[in-house]
Amino acid sequence: MTGLSVAPVTRRADMTAFIRFPYLIYRPEDPWIPPLERERRAFLDPRRNPFFDYAEAGLFLARRDGRAVGRIAAVRNPRHNELHGPDEGFFGLFECVDDPVVACALFDTAADWLHERGLRTVLGPVSLSTNHECGLLVDSFDRAPAVLMPYNPAYYPRLVEGCGFVKAKDLWAWELDWDRMPGEFLPLAERLDRDSRYTIRPLLLRDLDTDATRVWAVYNEVWSDNWGFVPATEKEFRHLVRALKPILRPELTLVAEDGGEIVGALIGIPDAGPAFRAARGRLTPLGLMRFTRAMRRLDAGRLVLLGVRARNRDDKVVFELGVHGMRAARALGIRRVEFSWILEDNAAANGVARYIGARRSKTYRIYRRGP
Repeated sequence: MTGLSVAPVTRRADMTAFIRFPYLIYRPEDPWIPPLERERRAFLDPRRNPFFDYAEAGLFLARRDGRAVGRIAAVRNPRHNELHGPDEGFFGLFECVDDPVVACALFDTAADWLHERGLRTVLGPVSLSTNHECGLLVDSFDRAPAVLMPYNPAYYPRLVEGCGFVKAKDLWAWELDWDRMPGEFLPLAERLDRDSRYTIRPLLLRDLDTDATRVWAVYNEVWSDNWGFVPATEKEFRHLVRALKPILRPELTLVAEDGGEIVGALIGIPDAGPAFRAARGRLTPLGLMRFTRAMRRLDAGRLVLLGVRARNRDDKVVFELGVHGMRAARALGIRRVEFSWILEDNAAANGVARYIGARRSKTYRIYRRGP
């Protein structure tokens, strides 16, 4: 361990090194999608990210002989502790060279930070909550992630497991190409749609905050029974939706109304990963030009949320939302859609994915280490 140190991020220079460290890990040929640097700064800034209204995070950077070799975040989320394990904390934003000594030093530092706050069990990766990016990729390393989904090198699971972590839960991604759908699905869904009492309409992007507030309650109810779910605050949810606005298409962000009340929602987004990759992490004039050009050529999408309130789950409204979303996606030139993520033990959602012809494409794992 000679020459190795793990220290908290305390200065702007440390934060810059923390944010830019992944560029030392990923090669140009890797399918990693670089995030926008200014977005990462805002995401980690307690003054700008509403997550920090109730939670806290410690950021740590590992250096060997002055050179950055790894990073990690330790996260205390009191809202999670109120609903789930009172002694559970999280790690996230983990990136590391292929060196178990460095990896274990990072994990031990994060665990120590959590232990000081009374949290004995460490879960992750979660960056920074289950409303953000979750899981470590454990297969399909040759495939690019969908937008706002994580990616990591193939050696990361070995590092994590070698430092004492075991599987807590798997999250599945499914991919659907239109030509794989059963021939009877769309006619059936369209018959349901014709006989429906619901109004399906796009999210109002011109009044996004108001509509987002109405969808917020649906989002929290739909996900309330999911393992590890922590309801987003209204401020936090509006912030999340606002951050997506540059890539939202109204045709893919749909709500179902019954008498003016929103009872279900579908949030789909174009898979803007190739556009972010073209921008190379920075929206300079050249980066913005590359980003805009790539956005015009997108042919894939990601389904982020599809759900209805409990009292409406027998009314087939989820199929109505789905068929409206599919029609819109096809009209936009989207040829395939990733559904991500779905819990491995969510039999209903995984059954629907299989029924409509989707195939499992990626597995993300949440790990646990504790007493």
